[in-house]
Amino acid sequence: MGILGLSKLIYDVAPNAVKENEFKNYFGRKVAVDASMSLYQFLIAVRQEGVQLTSSDGETTSHLLGFFYRTIRMVDNGIKPLYVFDGKPPQMKSGELEKRNERRAEAQKALETAQEAGDTAEVDKQSRRLVKVGKTHVEEAQKLLTLMGIPFINAPCEAEAQCAALQKAGVVYGVATEDMDAMTFGTEVLLRHLTFSEARKMPIKEFYLNKVLEALEFNMDEFIDLCILLGCDYCDSIKGIGPKRAVELMKTHRSIETILEKLDTKKYTIPEHWPYKEARTLFKEPEIGEPKSFDVKWVAPDEEGMVAYLCGEKGFAEDRIRNGCKKLAKARQTSTQGRLDGFFKVSATKFSHSRCHFIIISGS
Repeated sequence: MGILGLSKLIYDVAPNAVKENEFKNYFGRKVAVDASMSLYQFLIAVRQEGVQLTSSDGETTSHLLGFFYRTIRMVDNGIKPLYVFDGKPPQMKSGELEKRNERRAEAQKALETAQEAGDTAEVDKQSRRLVKVGKTHVEEAQKLLTLMGIPFINAPCEAEAQCAALQKAGVVYGVATEDMDAMTFGTEVLLRHLTFSEARKMPIKEFYLNKVLEALEFNMDEFIDLCILLGCDYCDSIKGIGPKRAVELMKTHRSIETILEKLDTKKYTIPEHWPYKEARTLFKEPEIGEPKSFDVKWVAPDEEGMVAYLCGEKGFAEDRIRNGCKKLAKARQTSTQGRLDGFFKVSATKFSHSRCHFIIISGS
């Protein structure tokens, strides 16, 4: 779920915090990619005649096709992806996971009804709702990334928290995910739609945390409290308080504690045993690995290994995989060039002569 309604709220109250960009403009950038989110997207999106792709023995391969081709697209555009996989979920997320299981059970019933009625559109819709990322999907994706020479990290807990830590430490430029709670963990540059931007012909949305805080006139602690009020994976929101009201309350009272002291409990229902403090701690002090302790390297792809795995074991067409491997190898050589802005220092010298002004940018 992430943070309920946060992206729309940012568009409404801080439109300058969002920028549209093109795939090609990330040339030379290192980007942390929420791998678990990508897995889920690929399992839903990469389909044929309404069902997931499978090998001859019936094993799902949609996620492998997605990782192979969309990673190649990124590398082909000079992007260096670093995939980050979820670790164990925090105990506080158990409630959200239980809700997801309930929604999945409802979807299963709706699917059976649609199948009996012969409603193909509804069958497809409910089938997508039943998609679940499993341990095998993760292991297979990691095996493929290793063969492709693409680095990945297993986060000790939430992938979004680890991605945020990597970005704040300067290991990567931004974080590619659809979950807005990456910003609540402190991601300063969040990239939405990056992994499927090219495929769907849509722009990448950049969200800048500093501009969000500036527009709201909040510090980071206040922003975290706002996100908890909106609704997060760790606790329910207060019934009756929507995004607009949540912002108003935070601007007036500046913390959840003060809001609770002043809140009209006859009008707004506070959840019993509401663990907002624990949620706040999870956002401020998440379980993460030291960002610069990871051995992150983009290495040469293993073409024969990929052919053996994807074609020999998973039934992919060899000519397509070899063509993809060639693109990957070629793109890797091209991406060794740095970004233009990496060759210059931030400092500049300015001087004037007559009516002309000159700026000299010194190279690094």
